[in-house]
Amino acid sequence: MPKQKTNKSVRKRFKVTKTGKVRRNKANRRHLLAARSSKRKRQARRGGLVSKGETRTIRRMLGEG
Repeated sequence: MPKQKTNKSVRKRFKVTKTGKVRRNKANRRHLLAARSSKRKRQARRGGLVSKGETRTIRRMLGEG
């Protein structure tokens, strides 16, 4: 059987924590920032976690079972 390939776009966007959760970056930090409040921009700076339902899909795309 050939090796399973990692989805490269997913690899660039997500990281798996030591406990197996999947970290992601939040959206809305690229442009048109003047229209957004400081609070909204600050909270987008911190990453977030992927929902439980999506975690399994993303981990599979990363080649982790």
